Amino acid sequence: MLRRRMGYSDPTSGRDLLGNRSLCFIFICAFGLVTLLQQILYGKNYIKSAQQFSRLKGDETGNWTGPVNFSDDGSLKPARNGKKRYLDSYDGSYDYNSTACKELRQEIMDVKVLTMVKTSELFERWRNLQVCKWQQNMVETNNFKMSLSRCCNAPSFLFTTKRNTPAGTKLRYEVDTSGILPITTEVFKMFPDDMPYSKSQFKKCAVVGNGGIIKNSKCGKEIDSADFVFRCNIPPINKKYSADVGSKTDLVTINPSIITERFQKLEKWRRPFYEVLQNYENSSVVLPAFYNTRNTDVSFRVKYMLDDFDSQRGVFFFHPQYLLNVQRFWGVQGVRAKRLSSGLMLVTAAMELCEEVHLYGFWAFPMNPSGIFITHHYYDNVKPRPGFHAMPHEIFNFLHMHTRGILHVHSGACT
Repeated sequence: MLRRRMGYSDPTSGRDLLGNRSLCFIFICAFGLVTLLQQILYGKNYIKSAQQFSRLKGDETGNWTGPVNFSDDGSLKPARNGKKRYLDSYDGSYDYNSTACKELRQEIMDVKVLTMVKTSELFERWRNLQVCKWQQNMVETNNFKMSLSRCCNAPSFLFTTKRNTPAGTKLRYEVDTSGILPITTEVFKMFPDDMPYSKSQFKKCAVVGNGGIIKNSKCGKEIDSADFVFRCNIPPINKKYSADVGSKTDLVTINPSIITERFQKLEKWRRPFYEVLQNYENSSVVLPAFYNTRNTDVSFRVKYMLDDFDSQRGVFFFHPQYLLNVQRFWGVQGVRAKRLSSGLMLVTAAMELCEEVHLYGFWAFPMNPSGIFITHHYYDNVKPRPGFHAMPHEIFNFLHMHTRGILHVHSGACT
């Protein structure tokens, strides 16, 4: 009777030998193993395709600016992830104010800080935006210019002048703040009477960086058509590179370290340095003479050397207070580094001196937006000292400014 009330249970029933639960467990393990193998193979294909792209030559990939994905065989194909299929159905450029372009711009603006997305994701959003025509947003541009005017005021303080730095005063260095330079009569004579450029003096300006992104771009003619061209650190602009970077130069920066390392501080190599400057026709040169005490002597020698050669070329020195203010301005925007790049300094000045600013050769990543490996500079692959500049954050700000219609970043081929 007791056995009948309790019922009878099979002692092997809980083991489920090769039953449903065991089969389910085996299936899950197999699925996980297959997924893992797929990820490993995908990673190998990605590396393989990237290596293939780095060896490719020609316009078919080097000038590609549309949305792309890597396929398993290493070929490029348009992205097909929902709303990013614009290139599949449109041959040309979308209007700036179209619904599609508003959405694409918002995708960039949604990335508030660089660490929010992977570099590949940022590249994809930037590539998608290239189907849209760029148009200057005057409201955004004027607001940005007003912010710069309040903090920095390039038309009055970009260079050290007789007007903003009178004789008999003392000039405090940008970094060596304990160091003070007395403005003697001899030093005062080297300064221009006043700033040579005024606010919004030039209609269209080109600021040319030295990044490998400009290589094979054929942007030379477009750059040379600008009303004013800025260049950084006396880069080569001979026939070998002019098709990509142009040759017109109105203002070029010179880092004193270049004079020290390449021209023996001008103690002997004066004429070679003079001949290098001849490549820039009648352009003016600007040096950070008052960054620290070491820069002063070398920078002054550039002025003395050109005077000795009876050159009419303008030689200017950045005002240290202007550079300090620029550093603080960009620090608020998330660009925090020991030193801002020369390119960022020029872009900042151009925003006040020009109505419309176009950037070429500005990029901070080892691959271009299409995932093809590029050299650090268009003329070599020598990288800067690690941790000295914050180049990715500088470029990230430029991409945002492009999206807002404040300036135009050119990262592909010119047509």
